[in-house]
Amino acid sequence: MTKAELVDSIAEIAEISKTDAGKALNAFQEGVTRALKKKDGKLTLVGFGTFSKVRRKARKGRNPRTGEEIKIKATNVVKFKAGKNLREAL
Repeated sequence: MTKAELVDSIAEIAEISKTDAGKALNAFQEGVTRALKKKDGKLTLVGFGTFSKVRRKARKGRNPRTGEEIKIKATNVVKFKAGKNLREAL
């Protein structure tokens, strides 16, 4: 599903215009981003799931083309754990 398809779906389900649905989706994305930027970096939507920020350690990797060993820097990544309602729906 693309973002445009999701906006169409939100507009249909909520019975609002596509413009308003697009604004709502953008606001949701901004809210998730702001929550994950904070120090604790966690957002819980009860029944749906939890987004959390996790620190991935630096590690060594290998260039698949040359076989040369490379260093991969430490970075923050987003982890999502599905909630009970979402798991049961699938």
